[in-house]
Amino acid sequence: MSAKQDPLFQPFTLGKLKLPNRLIMAPLTRSRAAQPGDVPTDMNAEYYRQRASAGLIISEATQVSSQGKGYAFTPGIHSPEQVAGWRRVTDAVHQAGGRIHAQLWHVGRISRPELQPDGARPVAPSAIAPEGAQTFISAESGMVDVVEPRALEIDEMPAIVEQYRQGARNAKQAGFDGVEIHCANGYLLDQFIRTGSNRRTDAYGGSIENRLRLPLEVLDAVLEIWSPDQVGVRVSPTGSFNDMRDDDPVATFDAFARAVNERGIAYIEVVEDSFQGNHAQGRPEPVIDAIRSAFRGAYIGNGAYTPDEARQRLGSGRCDLVSFGRPFIANPDLPERLGCAAELNEPDYDTFYGGDERGYTDYPVLEHVGA
Repeated sequence: MSAKQDPLFQPFTLGKLKLPNRLIMAPLTRSRAAQPGDVPTDMNAEYYRQRASAGLIISEATQVSSQGKGYAFTPGIHSPEQVAGWRRVTDAVHQAGGRIHAQLWHVGRISRPELQPDGARPVAPSAIAPEGAQTFISAESGMVDVVEPRALEIDEMPAIVEQYRQGARNAKQAGFDGVEIHCANGYLLDQFIRTGSNRRTDAYGGSIENRLRLPLEVLDAVLEIWSPDQVGVRVSPTGSFNDMRDDDPVATFDAFARAVNERGIAYIEVVEDSFQGNHAQGRPEPVIDAIRSAFRGAYIGNGAYTPDEARQRLGSGRCDLVSFGRPFIANPDLPERLGCAAELNEPDYDTFYGGDERGYTDYPVLEHVGA
């Protein structure tokens, strides 16, 4: 199949951006920000620069406040030093011809006091400890269980919204092309959306409308900074990672998709399947149908896609774009490799989180392997 015929290599207009292909680099936590300060470095800039041939890069999850931190060595976007570090990254990507969105993140209950300001307990919609959820607090600690969070008071909600508003403002200052709001994978906004983690009885819990209230307040705050066609959201309707579940994901995410569609945002990235767990067997087609029907912007499919499955689902209209994770970790030149059917590098799982250049910026590209 020639590039002109290959669905992966059809150009796409995503809001203000003209994408040269449908291959999106998924947000990928790599835990290599400088300490102290959670600041992106020149090494991070080189990592993203290498992957600038993606249609769009979505940055690793980036905490909007010190309260939002849940893992050691992850970057923030709430200090001047972090903004300057991210500016190095965005400059490198743009100089290489790429496009990059910042993923805005608050982990909620997936944290520990050791990672929180003044050793405070992590916050969540409800004081429910996620069974089996773990994080790491240092290079030496290994994975450790998270603790029971405290439930946010209703008068704390405006401050949470403000963290995202300021994060969006900082992302613009750092030179990003747009932002993605992380509402997936068992982190704070996902915790509010889904019934398994939200047992509140006030205006932020109970009905679907109430469970969507905080995520939509966050979205509206971000839209005060960015135009809708520069904003996306990420959801994981049937994901079980971090002990997540929902009583009726079709109804919940149909309502969410309708609400964000009314705001005219550019895209929804949907974690359809995951090596970290999923309640659905295969891809959750009823949920996908509901979101596709309710949302008129671009639909980005995510989750263990092979190139051939991506081509098939793009060709049949099940998605508009596909985000790849592990293939982009091991193949900085993934579009070039797929374009000429070259062999793919295998990822080194031992170097996914933390460390130095090994397993980060040293994967070979085609010109280095004689292709």
